[in-house]
Amino acid sequence: MLPRRDTLVSFPNGPLSAEATVLLVTTQGDRDLLLTDSTPFHPVDPRWPDQGPDRGTVAAGAAGVAVVDCVIGATDGSELYVGEAVPVRRGEQGWAFVVVHVVASGAIDVRDGDRVTLTVDAGHRIALSSGHTGCHVAALALNAALAGRWRKPVRTDGLDQPDFDQLAIVSSRIHPDAAVDTYRIGKSLRKKGFDAEGLAERLAEIIDVANELLAGWVATGAPIVVESTGPALTDLREWVCALPEGTQRIPCGGTHLGSLAEVDAITAELSFDEEVGEMTMTTSVRRTSSVRLQAR
Repeated sequence: MLPRRDTLVSFPNGPLSAEATVLLVTTQGDRDLLLTDSTPFHPVDPRWPDQGPDRGTVAAGAAGVAVVDCVIGATDGSELYVGEAVPVRRGEQGWAFVVVHVVASGAIDVRDGDRVTLTVDAGHRIALSSGHTGCHVAALALNAALAGRWRKPVRTDGLDQPDFDQLAIVSSRIHPDAAVDTYRIGKSLRKKGFDAEGLAERLAEIIDVANELLAGWVATGAPIVVESTGPALTDLREWVCALPEGTQRIPCGGTHLGSLAEVDAITAELSFDEEVGEMTMTTSVRRTSSVRLQAR
């Protein structure tokens, strides 16, 4: 039976393994789609696919099989839509948003109402959490490094710097212990007051300023939490990091480290394609050896 409620998720702060009740198993091509009432798995969001899906297994008794993909789906009670096929936005009345666990067709014999154990690959999770945390912190450093290029008042981040990241970003991709963010430096950004004159020639200076800030912030071991208004998939979640200059809050559906004490270094590099008007920041994170492999 198709669910009428959102999946309950524990990936922001919960355990990496949990029991759940099967709500639906359906076949789509050469794969089976498994819906459960709750899950520790983080799914990829097709509308903003920055952080990819968790890896792991689903087991019924002693028989466990690989979860080969995990994606957001939605249902109006009559049909299940998966990934990019979802026709409505989150919060649409009469719709339930669900976590779809994908396994090979026929790989596991379960039925509606069965209990299963869902287990997330801890190493992969912590590497993605590391990359996602580095992405957000590096964005704050970039905002500060570019602050002097604004000629008009614009929205600011939690550190009271012009929020270049949110005003210019066009794509973000989280990788294990890394992230790649692309920013559009076009007419729209210039109209808002951003001065792009000589930007390409000053990249080294800009990133030096950002990396100096990052080194100082890492040294503080600043705490990080993911705050949520509730356990349902569509409930609002925010990344919150308390730095000496202020506290930044960013709506975020991903996973993160518990503090900057869990990394030895966060460094960023910049490149600029003047022909297409895009700047790319590549962020790398070196974790400490003592990071605990647990959900955040």
